[in-house]
Amino acid sequence: MQPEILIAICVIVVILFALIMGILSRYRKCPSDKILVIYGKVGSDRNGQARSAKCIHGGAAFILPILQSYQFMDLTPISLNVDLKNALSKQNIRVDVPSRFTVGISTEPTIMQNAAERLLGLKMNEIQELAKDIILGQLRLVIATMEIEEINADRDKFLVAVSNNVEIELKKIGLRLINVNLTDINDESGYIEALGKEAAAKAINDAKKSVAEKDRDGEIGQANARRDQRIQVAAANATAIKGENESKIEIAQSEALRREREAEAMRIATAAEAVQAAKAKEEAYVAQQQAEQTRAALETATQQADVIVKAKIAKEQAEIEAEAQAEVARRTAQGEADALFAKMEAQAKGTQEILSKQAAGMRELVVAAGGDADKAIRLIIANNMEELMKIQVDAIKNIKIDKVTVWDGGSGKDGKTATADFLSGMLKSIPPMSEMFDQAGMDLPKFLGEKTTSEAPQTLDQ
Repeated sequence: MQPEILIAICVIVVILFALIMGILSRYRKCPSDKILVIYGKVGSDRNGQARSAKCIHGGAAFILPILQSYQFMDLTPISLNVDLKNALSKQNIRVDVPSRFTVGISTEPTIMQNAAERLLGLKMNEIQELAKDIILGQLRLVIATMEIEEINADRDKFLVAVSNNVEIELKKIGLRLINVNLTDINDESGYIEALGKEAAAKAINDAKKSVAEKDRDGEIGQANARRDQRIQVAAANATAIKGENESKIEIAQSEALRREREAEAMRIATAAEAVQAAKAKEEAYVAQQQAEQTRAALETATQQADVIVKAKIAKEQAEIEAEAQAEVARRTAQGEADALFAKMEAQAKGTQEILSKQAAGMRELVVAAGGDADKAIRLIIANNMEELMKIQVDAIKNIKIDKVTVWDGGSGKDGKTATADFLSGMLKSIPPMSEMFDQAGMDLPKFLGEKTTSEAPQTLDQ
C-alpha cells in the first residue's frame, strides 16, 4: 500500500472519530434536581407557534450543534424571610406579620416553560428578591381583606388565603409555593394583645365557674356516697359477723379432726422413725467400718508412696548432681588442659622462632666472617665489649663503703703497698673474663689473652 493512501485513510479515521466524539458530546443528561432548558431552534407548539425553549426534567436530549444551546435550572428549594411591617388591615389597624416562605421552580410543564422564559440566566439572589416582592404584595392584599379578629382567631383561613394568592402570582414566573410559616402577628395599638387578655380573662372566669360547679357536684356526690357507704358497710358487717361465726364453728370442727389425725400420724411417724433410725445407725456403723479400713489402706499407701518416691527423687537428684559435677570437672580439666597446651605450644613456637632467627643470624654472621667461627665470635665480643665492661664495673659500683682504715706498713713484696693490695683484691673479686668463658663452655679467644694454669685454682678459690 502506498504511503499517500495510508495517510489519507488515517486522516479520514481521525476526522470520523472527532465527528463521532463531537456528536456524543452534544448528548446531555438531566439530573433529577435540575431542569434542562434547550433554546434556539426547538420547534413549535400544538398551535403551530414557534417555542422559545424546551424544558426537560429527567431523561436526556441531543443538542443540535450551532442550532441549539442549553442551560440548567436548579430545583433546590429557596427559603425566604418575609418580615411584613405596618400592613393595613380591614379595620385600618396596622399589623406586623413576620413570616418564612419556602418556594422553588415548579416541574409542571406550563410552569417550567414560564420559568425558562422569565428566570433563565438569573442568579439566585435575583430570583429571591423577585419572589420576595411578589409575596410581600400578596400578603398585604390578603391582610387588607381581613379583620384583626379573623386573622388572629382563624390562622388556617389566613394561611389558605395567603397560599392561594401567593401561589397564583408565583406560577406566572415559574415558581411554586412549598411552605408558609407565620412567626407571630403584632399591631401598633395593642388591639391583638387586648383581645388576648380578654380571651384569657373569659377563659379564666369560665374555668372558675366550672370549678365551682364541679366542687358543688362533688360535695353532693360525696355526701350521697358516704350515706350509701354506711348502709352498705353495716349490712356487710352483719353478713360478715354471721359468716365469721359459721366459719369459727367449721374451723373448730376441722381443728379437732386435724388434731386427731395429727396424733395418729405422729404415732405412726414416731414408730417409723425409730425403725429407720436403727437401720440408719446399723448402716452408718458398717459404712464407718469400711471407711476406716479404706482410710488405713490409703494412709499406708500414702506413707509408702511418700518414702519410696522421696527416696527415688533423692537418688535421682544425687545422680544428676554427681553427673553434673563430674561433667563440670571434666570440662574444667579439659579447658585447663587445652589452655595449658595452647600456652606451651605458643611458648614453644616463640622459642623455636627465636632460636631459628638466632641460628639464621649466626649463620649469616659466620658467612660474613668468611666461614671462620673465631672471627664471628670476635665480631660478637667486639660488638658487646662495651656492655661486658659495663657489667663488670656495675658489679662494684653500688658497693657502699662508709669508712676504710688501712694500716700501711710500707712497701711489701714487689714494691706494693697495703693500699695497693687492698684495691687489687677488690678488683680480683670480679669474675675474670676467662672464667666466664669457661662457665659458658667456650675457650677464651687468643686476642684477649691466654689463661695460665697457676691462675685457675686461684680464680676458683676466689
